[in-house]
Amino acid sequence: MVAYKITSTREELEQILNLQQKNLLKNLSEEEKKEQGFVTVEHTLGILQNMHDVQPHIIATHQNKVVGYALSMHQSFKNDIPVLVPMFDVIEKTVENSLNYIVMGQICIDKDYRGKGIFRGLYDKMKKEVFKNFDAIITEVDALNTRSSNAHKAIGFKELVKYESGGQLWELIIIETNS
Repeated sequence: MVAYKITSTREELEQILNLQQKNLLKNLSEEEKKEQGFVTVEHTLGILQNMHDVQPHIIATHQNKVVGYALSMHQSFKNDIPVLVPMFDVIEKTVENSLNYIVMGQICIDKDYRGKGIFRGLYDKMKKEVFKNFDAIITEVDALNTRSSNAHKAIGFKELVKYESGGQLWELIIIETNS
């Protein structure tokens, strides 16, 4: 049985980083990237902890092992991860200043647990947690990551804009409390 909860321990954050390493773009074959999807940003334990301190991350666990995660990134971290600065710049140009949002900084599910509804479960839990304080969740997906793009659209995310950054095409997407 998979359980969904907010992060509360350093060990959980370390498990997130271990799962992230297994799914980083640079650590996967071309076939794995195409069939399974990938994550782009590599976090440090320090930044994950700082992000958690503002808004805890959402994790899926099975037998005390993190098998999936959705990272919560407040806009106050917009300059802390250089590769994400362009995304925040596009958000500022695209979204009304009055919108109180949080960025889902990355979502990942262990390969052995994919196709079991964990993606939807993570977002259901995230919405319950963050919609207490925020009106929307915004994220971006590499346009080549069709598995992730389709999964986000299937649970209600809408495209705000496509933009290019770092030689990649990105889809900036949003889901609001009324979705």
